[in-house]
Formats: sequence, C-alpha cells, structure tokens
Amino acid sequence: MSLAIPQVTQRKHWSDWLGFLGLTLALLVLLTFLAAPLLAILQQAAQDDQGQYVGLRNFAAYLQTPALLYSLWNSVWVSALVTLIVVPLAFLFAYALTRSCMRGKVLFRAISLIPLLAPSLLSAISLIYWFGNQGALKGLLQAVGIDQIYGASGIVIAECFAVFPHVLMILVTALTLADARLYEAAAALGTPASRQFFTITLPGAKYGLISASLVSFTLVMTDFGIPKVIGGNFNMMATDIFKLVIGQQDFAKGSVVALLLLSPAVLSFAVDRYVSARQTAMLSARAVAFQPKPDAQHDTLMMLYCIFISALMLAMLGMAVFASFASFWPYDLTPSLRHYKLGLVDGEVGVGFINSLEMASGTAVFGTLLVFVTAYLLEKTKGMNSLRAPLQLLAVIPMAVPGLVLGLGYIFFFNMPSNPLHGMYQSMALLTLCTIVHFYTTGHLTATTALKSLDAEFESVSASLKVPFYKTFWRVTLPICTPAMVDIARYFFINAMTTISAVVFLYSPETKVASIAILNLDEAGDIGAAAAMAVLIGLISATATALFAWLSWFVDKRTQAWRRR
Repeated sequence: MSLAIPQVTQRKHWSDWLGFLGLTLALLVLLTFLAAPLLAILQQAAQDDQGQYVGLRNFAAYLQTPALLYSLWNSVWVSALVTLIVVPLAFLFAYALTRSCMRGKVLFRAISLIPLLAPSLLSAISLIYWFGNQGALKGLLQAVGIDQIYGASGIVIAECFAVFPHVLMILVTALTLADARLYEAAAALGTPASRQFFTITLPGAKYGLISASLVSFTLVMTDFGIPKVIGGNFNMMATDIFKLVIGQQDFAKGSVVALLLLSPAVLSFAVDRYVSARQTAMLSARAVAFQPKPDAQHDTLMMLYCIFISALMLAMLGMAVFASFASFWPYDLTPSLRHYKLGLVDGEVGVGFINSLEMASGTAVFGTLLVFVTAYLLEKTKGMNSLRAPLQLLAVIPMAVPGLVLGLGYIFFFNMPSNPLHGMYQSMALLTLCTIVHFYTTGHLTATTALKSLDAEFESVSASLKVPFYKTFWRVTLPICTPAMVDIARYFFINAMTTISAVVFLYSPETKVASIAILNLDEAGDIGAAAAMAVLIGLISATATALFAWLSWFVDKRTQAWRRR
C-alpha cells in the first residue's frame, strides 16, 4: 500500500505580482516606443502614396534612382575611410595612455573626450572657419590639392574629430586588459619589443579593434549633423532621408532609405555580438596586471604624439570659440557678444536651451529609473519567463537603430490620427521618450553589468527570510549600484543635450531644442550664431559633467564606505 503525498502549491506573494507588473509595463513601453515605430517604417515602405500594398516596388524604384544609389555609395566609402583613419590614430593614442609612463595622461584623456560634450556639427562649423571660402587657412587646403572643404573632404575630417573619443574609449578598455606574465615570458626569451607588439598586444586587442571599427563605421553612416552642415552638394543617406521626408514629402522612399540605413547598423551589431561570443577571457584568476616600465625614448615619442592629437582637438574647439566671439568674420575680429545675442535673443535659441535642459533632465531621471528598474527585474527576480526573452531582445535593439530611423518611425506611428497616442506628437514628452529609447541599450548594459557583479545570495537570503524583493532592492541593491546609476544619468543627460538625429523630425516651434535651433541658424547663414550656440551646449555639457562628477564623489562617500578598508 503506497501513500500518495499531496503536492503543496506555493502561493505567489503579492510582491511577485509587483515584479510581474513591472516587467509588463517595461515591455509595453518598449513595444510602444520602439517596436511599433520600426514596424510603421516597414509598413510605409511596402505601401504607395494611396496606402495600397505594393510589396517591393518602392525598393525597385530606389534601385532605379541613380542619385539615391550615389548617396548610398558615398555613405559607404566615407564611413570606411573615416574608420581606416580613426582606428589607427585612436589605437596609438590609447597605447600611449595605457602602455607608457608619460606625464599628463589625465589631461590628454580629458582633451580627447571633448567632442562628446558638443553636437557633432561643431567640428563641421569649425572646419568652415578654418578652411571655408573665407577660412583662416584656405590657402593651405589648396596647397595640398583640395579645392574646397565643402563635400567629402570636410565630412571625413569632421567625422574623424567626432568619432575619435568613441573609438578611443573602446580601445583603452581593450588595451587595459593585459596579462603582464605574457610580456615577462617574451622578454625572458629575448623577444624584441616590436615582435611582442605584433604577437601579444595586437592579438590581445583584436576584439576591441573589431568593435571599435564597427562603432566608427556605424556612427559615420548614420550621422546627420556633419553632412548637413559641411556636405554641400555631396549627398549621403542620412541627408537623403531628411530631404525625402521633409522636403519632398515622399514617405515611401524615405522609409526605403531608412531601412537601408538600418541595415549596416544591424549588420555591425550582429558581427559585434558574434565576435563577443567568441571572445576568450584575457585575464585569468592568476593574471598579473600589466604595469608599463619607464623608457625615456618611448615615453617621449608617445607624449609628442598625444600632444599632436590634443593640439588638433583644441584647434578644432578653439576656432569655434574664437569665431563665436568675432564681431564680423573675417573683417572685424574684435571680441564681442554679438553672435550670442543674435542666437539667444534674435534667433530665439534661448527657448531652445530651456527645452533642451528640460528634455535632458527628463531623459536623465526617467531614463535612469526605467533602465535600472527593468534591468533589476530581469536579473534579480525569478519566473515570468514569457516576458523576459522579448524584453531582453528589445533592450538591445536600440543599439542597432540610428536616430534618424527611430525619429522617422515616430512620425509614421504617432502622427496617425487613429493612434490613441496621437496627442503626444511633437510634445516634449515624446521627444524625451524618443531620446530615452535611442540611448537605452548603453544604459541597460551598464546597469546589467553592475547588477551581475552582486552575489545572487542577497536575493536568496531575502527570499528565505520572507523579505519582499523591493525591500532588498531599496536597502541593498540600490545603495551598492548608485554609482552606476549616476553614470547612466550622466550618459543620458549629455547625449540628450547634443542629439540631433533622434529628434529632428519630431519638434514643433514650441518644443524646438537647442541642437535643432543651431541647425536652423546654419541653414539661415548665421554660422557665427550657430558656432556660439554650439559652444554654449558644450559649456553646459561640461558643467553638467562636473556636477555629475561631484555627485558621484558624494554618492561614493555616502554609500561605498564598505569598499574602503
């Protein structure tokens, strides 16, 4: 006779339902503000002007348009050329920062990150003052065989300046992860330094080089501000979308170009994921951190190179600052606030700065909360598997979606009268949500990395003691991960202040942000006022960076005392 043991079904605690509700809301947000706009672009690309389904006819029409194909080829070769120039330059700069004992590393690193603080079009404006029709060094440009800066040459130079810090950060990380034992063994075997570089350093950094190349190619391919300002008659895909949608109201062809612009970003993302999956750990538990040894000749060469690159960076920024104060370029260089007054008062960019600060603050606050809470629910709660897979997929998709494509999708989706969310179109709330979604993936990966570093025993012990997960989150997880949240908020704020492509389709006269107002000033021929406003954005971003640095110090002091012995 056997006794049947009744199975006890464990009832869900109400906090589990709270976690389920949180994941559901996060999934709905990403479905509404990411997946639906992208599907709207796909639908628009398969319809004619009357809304009738035409299949691939719009793609065929695109392939039969020589001007559009020319723009596609321009985008590809310019992106490839910038990548071939920037990656070696940034690699040598990163090598100097990580593999030498030169002085001034902190200063050089700070200078190299300057382009992150201003809109990308600042470099284009500066180049016009250096080498434009009335540029200070126009003769030098002609001496090297370049007729004018407007067009491909100007785009390539400006993009190199704008993309450099993004590539540098990846390569610095790649070169930092080195095992000193490999170099010690090579030295013991009498291997010369040049051979060590090609057999140890380069193979160890190959994944970083691949990722940096993909990032550079994608950023140039999808950038809008620089080609718009200095491109002249040299068309690229990003400017084609703007002309087709805003100028010609040809939404079908605009959607086709958007999908094609999405293709290299998706391909780059897929290759990066493939490379990351094949990457092996560079540091084992027994690894010894690499410490460069002083070498007077090597350190001097590295310092001279960093001085050269930093001088180019400062020259680009310095010309924009100088020109913004010049009374009437190039005839009257007397310092004045004329361009600042023209931009802030006459050009009504002052309202744009208020809108930018409002959008950046909302993006930093609500974006950080959404990203961190969602990452916590994904990493530290159990069950609800049906929600996890689609939410994790949607969290990484924004990395492969250019801002122009996302903004175009918002037009098609939120501008439909039948959409219940139609009232949000051109509102500050929609601009903020679009910016959050555009930069979502980097914040999500940062939060996930911070959460993965916490032992799962925190949640296990809390569950065994019947402590709801939200109390563990508030008392344990949040204090430990606060520095990561500050970094996420800083990332959101700076990018929201400088973004152009993500919101160029979505603003109204009442919600125009400063970066878009600068673009309009340049179109109107007020390049001095545009330079002044770009400098102001850089100043605001630098001030915000300093404030976030202070906040990070304060947070570390209050919540990270356990790290100090």
